[in-house]
Amino acid sequence: MAYDAIVVGLGGMGSAAAFHLARRGLGVLGLERFGAAHEMGSSHGRSRIIRQAYFEGPEYVPLLLRAYELWEELERESGRELLALTGALMVGGPEGELVAGSLRSAREHGLPHELLEARQVRERFPALRPSAGEVALYEERAGFLRPEECVRAHLELASGRGAELRFGEPAISWRACGERVEVRTAAARYEAGRLVISAGPWAPQLLAELGLPLRVERRVMFWLGPAEDPGRLPVLLWEPEDGELFYAVPDGWRGGVKAAFHHAGGAPCTPETLQREVREEEASSLRERLARHAPPLAGRLLDARACMYTLTPDGHFVISAHPRHPRVAIACGFSGHGFKFASVVGEILADLTAGGSTRHPIGLFSPERLTEPAR
Repeated sequence: MAYDAIVVGLGGMGSAAAFHLARRGLGVLGLERFGAAHEMGSSHGRSRIIRQAYFEGPEYVPLLLRAYELWEELERESGRELLALTGALMVGGPEGELVAGSLRSAREHGLPHELLEARQVRERFPALRPSAGEVALYEERAGFLRPEECVRAHLELASGRGAELRFGEPAISWRACGERVEVRTAAARYEAGRLVISAGPWAPQLLAELGLPLRVERRVMFWLGPAEDPGRLPVLLWEPEDGELFYAVPDGWRGGVKAAFHHAGGAPCTPETLQREVREEEASSLRERLARHAPPLAGRLLDARACMYTLTPDGHFVISAHPRHPRVAIACGFSGHGFKFASVVGEILADLTAGGSTRHPIGLFSPERLTEPAR
């Protein structure tokens, strides 16, 4: 059977792409090497932070505003609870990347926010212990998404619109041939007019011909039972003096708080070599950091999960038509901050697949920036 479009990888980005393509009436085949909303890649963890005052760059904000709209639409259409707006507090030095970057995005795009001194943070959130030289940006419209529920919602609605979703069937290879693309799995060979590759940490294998400098690293997410009642807390991002940014999410799982370092402690890996078992002692440095900055959160370990970041050298995404094959759209290298964008990335991939272009600003995410020789 020939399809209009094949989507390889049905995690956060691929599930959204399958949904948006099917909603436009295209015949979609989705291929996933594991099950629906699995824990083997980068789209799991019970909660993922979403925010608009984006320290990574004001260029992201228009995409975030659209992502919020699409998440809220998906909630209504699926009947699932996907988005929890708890507010978020970005704490650090006033000149640090986190606070200064968040403030820049908020001001450039007119986003509601408050800038708080350390004393004001302690008064409003007694569980927190910012130092005298630290400040915080508070954003009320921030919170977290439930990633597994988001993936399930996209998949269920894509299937309801006629998408054929095949699980436990990884793509082994693909090629573009004339006006068709071909994807091979261990079970079959499929053809379509267009192809989307959204394979997460498997992207370096499937996009090897591009020579993208993608690096896959292991990250660990922890859930801690508070040692005492911390009171009401927003999502927390904190950049201490040493720059080892950590975060905490009041996701409520078993009464706990999810916490992790954003980049510190990452170990290079591949999907095949990832150490999935997490040792309890791996939580010690994070617990020490929480004990210093948010003491009530430094409680007993409830659970831990390994996941993978697929990193680009500059920390920005890759979202584009394939430079050599215009019938192929690619999305990868989300560098540990991509899931919140999944709803709008799905829309962008559907734009590129169905029409060859998108109204969304994605110039920042061109793969050529990573492969062109330095001048």
